[in-house]
Amino acid sequence: MSAAVIRPRIGDATVRKIKFRVLPLLVILYIIAFIDRANVGFVAKEMNADLGITTAQFGLAAGLFSIGYFLFEVPSNILMRKVGARKWIARILVSWGVVAVASGFVQDFTQLAIARTLLGIAEAGFFPCVILYLSLWFPERERARVVALFMIAIPLATVVAAPMSGLIMDNIGWLGMEGWRWVFILEGAPALIMAAVTLFVLVDSPAKAKWLTADEKTWLETTLQAEHAAKVQRHGHVSFWRSLAGGRVLALSLIYYSKSVAIYVLAFFTPQIIAAASTQLSNTAVGYINAVPYGIAAIFMVYWARHSDKKRERRWHVGIPLIAAGVGLALMPFAVNNLLLSVALLTVITVAVYATYGPFWSLPSLFLTGQSAAVGLAAINSIANLGGFVGPFAFGALKDSTGNNNWGLALVSATCLIAAAMVVGLKFVRQAEATARIAEEQADAQAEFVTSGEPTK
Repeated sequence: MSAAVIRPRIGDATVRKIKFRVLPLLVILYIIAFIDRANVGFVAKEMNADLGITTAQFGLAAGLFSIGYFLFEVPSNILMRKVGARKWIARILVSWGVVAVASGFVQDFTQLAIARTLLGIAEAGFFPCVILYLSLWFPERERARVVALFMIAIPLATVVAAPMSGLIMDNIGWLGMEGWRWVFILEGAPALIMAAVTLFVLVDSPAKAKWLTADEKTWLETTLQAEHAAKVQRHGHVSFWRSLAGGRVLALSLIYYSKSVAIYVLAFFTPQIIAAASTQLSNTAVGYINAVPYGIAAIFMVYWARHSDKKRERRWHVGIPLIAAGVGLALMPFAVNNLLLSVALLTVITVAVYATYGPFWSLPSLFLTGQSAAVGLAAINSIANLGGFVGPFAFGALKDSTGNNNWGLALVSATCLIAAAMVVGLKFVRQAEATARIAEEQADAQAEFVTSGEPTK
């Protein structure tokens, strides 16, 4: 039986050990990151009233996070390659923690807009840094599951932050300050604490990991080198400019952009949609209800990523959820003033959008390696996250001009359906998937030979 069918036992043990050592800290950090970027949606109702902010202004301010993120993400990822993940991620944590806490002291729309832009600048690079960092530790066949396990932090962040933010607003008014201000302050402080933890716990690369044995390091290095060689043979070396704005990178950016539109509209406006469906709900109740779709999404996205890895298929594992999200968004206008139906549709939409994460972030690594991966991953995420600006701003403006959410929901639905058509039709992804399967067989054969000293029978 070939190594392509049965992976060397040392490989399975190595992957399990790395998951246990590396992923928990990264998941905690991303939970904190997403809470600090999305909690503006939880406080919107009270904050907007206190500061005299319209829905369009709120959408603009909330979305400005993505502008700062866009401008500084690529430089941040390049610097991470030079400085090392441990120090650079700790620096990012300190920067965004300070800005997140300071957001609790804004006095008007202008100050809120500045704070959101600075938060984007401060947090820029964290996500692509982690995606690149994971590619140094895990073979391609594990990528979707590992990314999904890391990105389970996003729905978990809402599961935690939604009820927590409601409880803070309803019960905390220390020093005469409004509850929504304490949401920013109390939820921003953990980033500062975790910066110190990161410096002590995170390891820059497998070569520096004292908890890996020499055989485990050899297996991992051999496997990753074989995958790298297969990618270079198929796709060649990707230049800086092609990794920054080449056709394949731009295509993936547009697909991820559509997903970002949906993610950020959900993050910033779902609490308001739930509150509008029933006038009897407190902030705490809205928070608990808002957490339900994300709890289900956290479970399903791991299952969907495992299914993608098992089938060695990415395109349809991204496309099918986007179609489901697009249909769900198109049906949302029929659920107005019906809390149960609204929550049911929001659950379908949220689960579908989050299911795309693991399979999608396995796509760039099919053809990007080394420095081009650092630039390409950051470029995809930064360009795509402009959807985090356009989506909330357009949604808020359409609601102000029409008096309802229908046109905004239609816009987000259309972007999801267009993205689904794009990802399913990408020829280079089909070719890259075939290359990855060949690379996996070669990597298994070489790894078994190196670790056992005998060729595969």
